[in-house]
Order: sequence, then C-alpha cells, then structure tokens
Amino acid sequence: GVGAFLSAIFGCVTGTSASAENAGLLALTKVGSRRVIQISSGFMIFFSIFGKFGAIFASVPFPIIAALYCVLFGYVSSAGLGFLQFCNLNSFRTKFVLGFSFFLGISIPQYFSQYFHVKHEQGSARWFYDILSVIFMSHVTVAALVALILDLTLSRDDDAAKNDSSLKWWEKFSLYSSDVRNDEFYSLPCRLNELFPSL
Repeated sequence: GVGAFLSAIFGCVTGTSASAENAGLLALTKVGSRRVIQISSGFMIFFSIFGKFGAIFASVPFPIIAALYCVLFGYVSSAGLGFLQFCNLNSFRTKFVLGFSFFLGISIPQYFSQYFHVKHEQGSARWFYDILSVIFMSHVTVAALVALILDLTLSRDDDAAKNDSSLKWWEKFSLYSSDVRNDEFYSLPCRLNELFPSL
C-alpha cells in the first residue's frame, strides 16, 4: 500500500518485499510486533554510525553465518508447511495440488537451468528469455504459481471440498476488525493510529 507507493516515488525508501529470513525468525521467536522492528531499526542505525560495533558483526566467521542460515531456512520451510495443518490432507484434491506443485517446482527450474540458456543464447528476443529464466528458475515461484493456479481452477462444488482448502479458517483473518488483539499487536507508536486508522 503506502510503503510501495513511497518506494516508487522516492526510489525504495521503505522496504516492500517480504524476506524469507524474517519469516523464519517469526516462526522461531513467535514475535511479530512492530515494536521489535522499531527497536532493531534503532540498533541498526546506532551500529551504522559507530563502525567498531559493525566490525564486530562483520568479523563473524562464514561457517557460523551458514549455520544460522540452515536454522532459519529450516524454520521457513517448516512454517510454510505448518499452514497445511488447516487443510484436509486426506483429500485427493489437496494431495494432487501439493504433489503436482512440488514436482513441477523441482523439475521446471532444473530444465531452465540446464537447457533453456543453451537454446536461446542467440536471438533478438533474448531479454524476454532472460525474464522467463529468472521467473522459472526459482523453485519456490514455480511451485507457488502451480499450486495457486490448481487451487483456484480445480472444482469446489460440494461443501466438503470447500472445507478441504481451509478457506473458512482464513476468513476470520481477512478483516482487521475481526480479531480484538489486532489493535494491541499492530498499533502505531505515539498514538499515530488515531491519525492513521487501520481498516
């Protein structure tokens, strides 16, 4: 919304993309409050002004950083798979969507990384092939696109199929006013939520 608008005007003043590391930390710590982000932003500003503090973090060896990434990405994948607990995993429709999207998420990027560049290195529309290869070489992007298309197009005629996809469970989170704790968790500092009310 507003962050993407400001990012487009001023050249990425605010961050608008979700980070996989942040999603993993959210699953690991169970903390999603804005106050934590504000305090950590203050720490980042402090460490950027005084270079000696930044040098302490820069001196951390790469194997330790790699071990941290292993933990974080493990939590990212487990948090993503944890959302499947609200689906009916005994349903053939759900199994088909999951299995087919996982299979294509593994196989299509493999094809694009091995054969696609060899066929389309020369030609006038190389920019178009570069765009395609960036999109389809990402395992997560391909699996998410296939799962989204299959979930939206496969029939949900009966009530049991509607309950299989866990849409009823997610409906209560679609509106800000549906949960009384949203004001507590997502209120702006210095009573700014009175000037900018949430919808």
